[in-house]
This record gives sequence, C-alpha cells and structure tokens, in this order.
Amino acid sequence: MTALWIILVIIIAIPVLIGLTVFLAFFKLWIRAYSSGAGVTFLELVGMWLRKVKAAAVVDSRIMAVKAGLNVSTREIETHYLAGGNIARVILALIAASKANISLTWQQATAIDLAGRDILDAVQTSVNPKVIDCPNPNQGQPTIAAVAMDGIQLRAKARVTVRTNIQSLVGGATEETIIARVGEGIVTTIGSAESHKQVLENPDRISRVVLQRGLDAGTAFEILSIDIADVDVGENIGAQLQTKQAEADKQIAQARAEERRAMARAREQEMQAQVIEMRARVVEAEAEVPKAIAEAFRSGNLGVMDYYRMKNVVADTDMRDSISKMEDDGETPGDKPV
Repeated sequence: MTALWIILVIIIAIPVLIGLTVFLAFFKLWIRAYSSGAGVTFLELVGMWLRKVKAAAVVDSRIMAVKAGLNVSTREIETHYLAGGNIARVILALIAASKANISLTWQQATAIDLAGRDILDAVQTSVNPKVIDCPNPNQGQPTIAAVAMDGIQLRAKARVTVRTNIQSLVGGATEETIIARVGEGIVTTIGSAESHKQVLENPDRISRVVLQRGLDAGTAFEILSIDIADVDVGENIGAQLQTKQAEADKQIAQARAEERRAMARAREQEMQAQVIEMRARVVEAEAEVPKAIAEAFRSGNLGVMDYYRMKNVVADTDMRDSISKMEDDGETPGDKPV
C-alpha cells in the first residue's frame, strides 16, 4: 500500500509541477495582457512556446493594438510573426494610419511588410511628405547637365516633394525611378529651350513642364511639387562641337591635299621616266645614222662630195642654233670673247 501511494503521489505531482512551472513562466505575460484587456489565454501562451514564437513580442503587439482600438486578434499577430514579418512596426503603422485617418487594413499592412517595404516609414511619409534631391548627391553627381538649343550647357538641381501612396506601395517603383524621371524631364525641358536665357529667366518653366508629364505614374509615391533649387551656366558645348568639327574638316582637307600632292609627285616621276625613255630612243636612233651612211657609201648612193655638203649643212645649222641662243640671252655675236 505504501508503494502504491508513492506511485500515485508521483503521478499526481508531475502534472502539478508541470502546470505550476508553466503558470509561473507565463504568469507575468498573462497578467499584463489581462490587465490591459488584451485577452491572451494560458493555452495561447503555451502554444506560442511550443511553436517557438516570442510570446512577449506577440503580447506587447496585442496590447498596443487593443489600446489603440484596433481589431487585430492574437492569432493574426502570431501568424504574421511566423511568416517572418515585423509585427511591432506593422502595429505601429496601423496605429499611425488610424490616427491620421488613412485607409490601411491589417491585410494591406502585412502584405507591404512581407514585400520588404518599411510600412511604418511609408505611413509616416504619407502623413509628413519628404523631399528627394534630384540628382541624388550620394551617387556623386551634384547636378543634372543639359544643353539648350543655342549650345550653352546648364546645370540644374531640383528638390522633389513626395508622399507615399499606400494603395500602390506594393509593386510600385521606388525613389530611384522618381529621380530618373525628374532628371529626364529636366534634360528634355532645357534641351527644347531655344536659348539658355529663357531657362535662366523662368526656372519654374522646368517645374511646370515636368509636373505635366505625370512622372509619379506606376510609382509608390505621389509628387506634390518640383522645385528648382539651382541653375548654373556651364560650358559652351555648341562652340566646342563647332571647333572640333572645324578641326576635323581641316584634317580631312589636309589629308586630301597630301593625297593630291603625292599623286602629283608620282605623275612627275612618271613623266621624268618617260623623258629619259624618249632620250634613250633618240640616242638609239642617232646611233643608226653612221651605219646608214656607211651603207650608202658601200652601195654607191652617197659620194664624198655629198657627205661634205651634208657636214657643212650640219655645221651651218649648229652655228645658227648657237647664234639664236645668244640672241635669246641678250648678247650679240660680236660681244662673245675670242
């Protein structure tokens, strides 16, 4: 009988000890939830412990939701925690949206949070719009450069005031898209101006044109205003391009002139070669004369007297050539030294 009582006491004591341990472990959380009207039961706390959920985080989030008048159950908060969401920031975002009369449901908030967006920052930006610098100075480009139609470069810097569009936050483009679109609008507006003076006189022209383009379509933001912070005159790009074009034309003309000069030199060398060839032919023809005279002597077609008369004619022709050359040079035959 003694052994039976001992076994019975052990059987009863083990559940009591387990229950006492669980009670002591979650008593503070239960008291905190009960006193706040959150209504978290011991079974829910034990279930969180078995599912390895941080019960303190869930209870605190549930208490904040109840105190703010939000209808969010403990099961929904635990489910979002198990999905990897940030339950504290989601509850804070819902509280901020409720106070600011912004339509935001639990499903939307959790979806935005699980998509990787900061839901609390989005709600805060929706209430308090923020300013985006265009271009982003952190990317190393302080201004946006564009060239007007007169060839003068202008460097502009804009400040874009935006607020978050909660309804299009999931799947909407980020700040980088806003910056890129505004930069494109600035370049287009400056590039379409006939003179850079028009842009300097009316910088708000850029703002009006850019705002009319609807740059916030498909993004997670709504553009409230675009303010041109600074416009500076840069380089004379038109003059530089004309100078480079003139230099290129000059080099092309020099290359063509050099080509013609080379062709002329080649033609000159060719003509000189032709002259030398003709002289060689003359010399070759002159070499045939003595042979012809000798043949004429042998055949009896040329006599001695005929040969002398021919020599006299040649000498007379040479003398007349020399006299004509002297007259061309401005001399007279009597002036020639003996």
